[in-house]
Amino acid sequence: MRNWLWLGSVSLLCLQWMLLHFSGVHLPPEWQAVATGLAIFGAAFILSWSAELAQLEVSQALALAMLALIAVLPEYAVDMYFAWMAGKNPEYTAYATANMTGANRLLIGVGWAAVVFTYWFKTGRRYFNLEPSHKIEILYLSLATLYSFTIPVKGRLDLLDAVILITIFVFYIRAASRAAHVEPELEGPSELIATLRKPLRRLATLLLFLFSGYTIFLSAEPFAEGLLATGRHFGIEEFILVQWLAPLASESPEFIVAILFALKANPGASIGTLISSKVNQWTLLIGMLPVVYAISAGEIVPMQMDHRQTEEVLLTAAQSLFAVAVLANLSFTLMEALLIFVLFSTQLLTPDPRFRYIYSFVYILFTVGILVFRRDTRESFFRLFVSHSKSES
Repeated sequence: MRNWLWLGSVSLLCLQWMLLHFSGVHLPPEWQAVATGLAIFGAAFILSWSAELAQLEVSQALALAMLALIAVLPEYAVDMYFAWMAGKNPEYTAYATANMTGANRLLIGVGWAAVVFTYWFKTGRRYFNLEPSHKIEILYLSLATLYSFTIPVKGRLDLLDAVILITIFVFYIRAASRAAHVEPELEGPSELIATLRKPLRRLATLLLFLFSGYTIFLSAEPFAEGLLATGRHFGIEEFILVQWLAPLASESPEFIVAILFALKANPGASIGTLISSKVNQWTLLIGMLPVVYAISAGEIVPMQMDHRQTEEVLLTAAQSLFAVAVLANLSFTLMEALLIFVLFSTQLLTPDPRFRYIYSFVYILFTVGILVFRRDTRESFFRLFVSHSKSES
């Protein structure tokens, strides 16, 4: 019964916006943002359940990659809308960058840290180790992160960036698909659906995916425009709302699912999903922005960034580099999680642009320190590339 209540209540979050949309009701901007945000929140839950069911059919690593890809579809929808509008109105370029950098930093600064905090609260253990299979995600996140530093140097996103980042994503999916198949431990609505006969299970999974996808399709544009209008109405900077509030709506279900895994003393599956999400957002999401922008503009032109946007991308890349260094030895400690969270949260208190460079430098300094003074991390980090190249050959 509890599983049915979960499925029903989350579906109602999606249906309330569908009813409002098709009834032609015009809401004030703030209520439009709330209604569509709740719909996206519900759709993200349903997407995560349908993706979990995919683990019954394919390898665990590929299923985690699919789960991460599907789970961030709400984030993709909002950011692609901003990129499309930017091709017609350059003002929207800032919003596309804001949403992308906010989502990536929130994922690590809050999501990754919350897993360790929750696991410590549940078990009293101050660290946990990851399975060797997670080297796949860490390797491709490393490649994407190292390349991402070229973006703020150029001050733009172009089709070359798209080709390289999307190629990294394709190779990541290819590597994940070769991993061994492991039966998943499903709970909640996904466990309920998994008990059905295979044809019915696959049909139910498909219907859940289509229902949530359609909800996101209906919600992305009014949610984005509702946020901007709310900022203008209340005198709040639109960049800040798009950077932090939009990712909270689209990614909080993923955070909740990850925390539930950690509460069940399964932090490996929890952090594995979040790492895969980071790989997806740091490759395919960024890579698609200049493609959508060029299609909308009707010509091959790069997305030009101003100083604020290049600072944000640099800071996001630096945070990602530090996160890779932390996980390179396949161990995540409470102190590392606390440091990640403190560095993230204190950024919000310092709007001065100079602090973005300062925090970027601090992240890079910590990364160098870890690689220099921790031999196991240094060897593990470089072994990622060596072992992968040998396996490819």
